[in-house]
Amino acid sequence: MAAAAKSPRKKKAVTEVDPENPGAVVEAAPKAKRTRKAAAEPRIKLYWGVFNQSLKRVAVFDYEDMKKAEKHAKELSKTGGDHFLQKIKEVVVV
Repeated sequence: MAAAAKSPRKKKAVTEVDPENPGAVVEAAPKAKRTRKAAAEPRIKLYWGVFNQSLKRVAVFDYEDMKKAEKHAKELSKTGGDHFLQKIKEVVVV
Protein backbone atom coordinates (compact mmCIF):
# COMPACT_ATOMS: atom_id res chain seq x y z
CA MET A 1 0.00 0.00 0.00
CA ALA A 2 1.18 3.44 -0.85
CA ALA A 3 1.34 5.97 1.94
CA ALA A 4 -1.02 8.88 1.53
CA ALA A 5 0.74 12.16 0.84
CA LYS A 6 0.32 14.65 3.63
CA SER A 7 -1.10 17.97 2.64
CA PRO A 8 0.59 20.99 4.13
CA ARG A 9 -1.51 22.54 6.82
CA LYS A 10 -2.10 26.23 6.78
CA LYS A 11 -2.07 28.12 10.04
CA LYS A 12 -5.36 29.68 10.93
CA ALA A 13 -5.42 33.44 11.03
CA VAL A 14 -5.65 34.90 14.48
CA THR A 15 -9.02 36.53 15.02
CA GLU A 16 -10.07 39.24 17.39
CA VAL A 17 -13.45 40.49 18.51
CA ASP A 18 -14.29 44.04 17.47
CA PRO A 19 -15.07 46.00 20.68
CA GLU A 20 -17.54 48.28 18.87
CA ASN A 21 -19.43 45.42 17.21
CA PRO A 22 -19.19 42.29 19.40
CA GLY A 23 -20.92 40.05 16.83
CA ALA A 24 -18.35 40.70 14.10
CA VAL A 25 -15.02 38.87 13.98
CA VAL A 26 -11.99 40.78 12.66
CA GLU A 27 -8.77 39.14 11.49
CA ALA A 28 -5.69 40.50 13.22
CA ALA A 29 -2.90 42.03 11.16
CA PRO A 30 0.07 39.73 10.67
CA LYS A 31 3.01 40.31 12.96
CA ALA A 32 5.93 42.23 11.50
CA LYS A 33 9.01 40.12 10.84
CA ARG A 34 12.04 40.90 12.94
CA THR A 35 15.09 42.12 11.09
CA ARG A 36 18.62 42.17 12.36
CA LYS A 37 20.74 45.26 12.27
CA ALA A 38 23.64 45.07 9.88
CA ALA A 39 26.93 45.01 11.72
CA ALA A 40 28.83 48.25 11.39
CA GLU A 41 31.91 47.91 9.22
CA PRO A 42 35.12 48.36 11.19
CA ARG A 43 37.22 51.41 10.42
CA ILE A 44 40.54 50.63 8.77
CA LYS A 45 43.66 52.80 8.73
CA LEU A 46 46.52 52.45 6.24
CA TYR A 47 50.21 52.52 7.14
CA TRP A 48 53.48 51.97 5.29
CA GLY A 49 55.53 49.13 6.69
CA VAL A 50 59.24 48.62 6.10
CA PHE A 51 60.03 44.90 5.86
CA ASN A 52 63.27 42.95 5.56
CA GLN A 53 63.99 39.89 3.38
CA SER A 54 62.51 37.48 5.92
CA LEU A 55 59.22 39.47 5.88
CA LYS A 56 59.65 40.84 9.40
CA ARG A 57 58.25 44.31 9.94
CA VAL A 58 61.09 46.64 10.88
CA ALA A 59 59.28 50.00 11.01
CA VAL A 60 55.83 51.54 10.50
CA PHE A 61 55.02 54.98 9.07
CA ASP A 62 51.76 56.86 8.55
CA TYR A 63 50.36 56.60 5.04
CA GLU A 64 51.12 60.29 4.37
CA ASP A 65 54.83 59.76 5.22
CA MET A 66 55.70 57.57 2.24
CA LYS A 67 58.88 59.56 1.46
CA LYS A 68 60.16 59.04 5.01
CA ALA A 69 59.41 55.33 4.78
CA GLU A 70 61.23 55.01 1.43
CA LYS A 71 64.23 56.89 2.82
CA HIS A 72 64.32 54.60 5.89
CA ALA A 73 64.12 51.48 3.69
CA LYS A 74 67.01 52.72 1.50
CA GLU A 75 69.17 53.46 4.56
CA LEU A 76 68.53 49.99 5.97
CA SER A 77 69.27 48.38 2.59
CA LYS A 78 72.68 50.07 2.50
CA THR A 79 73.69 48.60 5.87
CA GLY A 80 72.78 45.04 4.94
CA GLY A 81 70.01 43.09 3.27
CA ASP A 82 67.19 44.38 1.10
CA HIS A 83 64.28 46.22 2.68
CA PHE A 84 61.02 47.13 0.98
CA LEU A 85 57.73 48.94 1.59
CA GLN A 86 54.32 47.38 1.85
CA LYS A 87 50.90 48.75 2.77
CA ILE A 88 49.51 47.65 6.14
CA LYS A 89 45.79 47.77 6.98
CA GLU A 90 44.89 47.84 10.66
CA VAL A 91 41.46 48.01 12.31
CA VAL A 92 40.91 51.16 14.35
CA VAL A 93 39.22 50.54 17.69
CA VAL A 94 36.75 53.32 18.46
